[in-house]
Amino acid sequence: MTTELPASQLSVSIVDEIEQLKGTFPGYRRAHARCVCYDATFVPSGVAADLTTAAHPRGEPVRATVRFSHTDTNPHLPDAGPAVRGLAVKFHLPGGTNTDLVAVNLDRFIAATPEDFLGLLRSAEPDPATGQPDLAKVQAHVGAHPSAGPALFTAAQIPTPVSYGTTTYWAIHAFLWRAGDGAVRPVRCRWVPEAGEHVLGAGEGADWPAEHLTDELATRLARGPVEFSLKVQLAEPGDPTDDATLVWPADRTEITAGRLAVTGEVTDQEHWDSQVFDPTLLTEGIELSGDPILAARSAIYAVSYNRRSHQR
Repeated sequence: MTTELPASQLSVSIVDEIEQLKGTFPGYRRAHARCVCYDATFVPSGVAADLTTAAHPRGEPVRATVRFSHTDTNPHLPDAGPAVRGLAVKFHLPGGTNTDLVAVNLDRFIAATPEDFLGLLRSAEPDPATGQPDLAKVQAHVGAHPSAGPALFTAAQIPTPVSYGTTTYWAIHAFLWRAGDGAVRPVRCRWVPEAGEHVLGAGEGADWPAEHLTDELATRLARGPVEFSLKVQLAEPGDPTDDATLVWPADRTEITAGRLAVTGEVTDQEHWDSQVFDPTLLTEGIELSGDPILAARSAIYAVSYNRRSHQR
């Protein structure tokens, strides 16, 4: 029987386990260790105006700060290797407030609850005799949590994008959009690249320098903005909003809420590298769903921030 941990201890235990599995790199995030931040502008399409009172999907264009990242804990891994990539956006709203949308190029998460996530991490601990994970333990965990299987399978085979600007990024969680009349609609969001999807083929990328994707994006930006459309999927009754391992059917109504134009690297990279992009940092008109992974992320990020800011 598993003893349920208090939320604070659970967050610490998850970060402890990540450090044990992946190592510790002083001064870096416990995930998304290597990242670069950029200036951007978000221009709403206006079609979301009846769905939410939030300013950025319905009003005037807003400034944004964008973070592209390699999601591993090791900041020195080469870009050509397989890994999940991240796109985090901090919208700078009228009145001086911010709201964040954090996404990865994977359409779902690998665990339904923080407890399941901790259990998965523990199942992947290296066997002392071999130094490698015991696949039987991982398989036993997946057998007991079958909805985690599709994300784990996809993550293990995810192709390397040719550019940070040529892959789709999913926000993976359901959020609740509240309209001016009080009506609430669950939604899921993703960023779709205007340049299209382009990934490395077999044998490609061997000559890439370690931080090729950052260099490539600088070259791409010299030719003009790198753009993404914000696609918003609208739930139907019965669609799960509390489990990030499950996706909604592809035939759900979808709108294009606006376009993000990334224009160039920020001038204060050190400042933005130290900031937290938190998917629970919301604004009026957007609310948390009942997803326990989403609810837990802020506390987990706080543990990571405390440790990296103290050079642990």
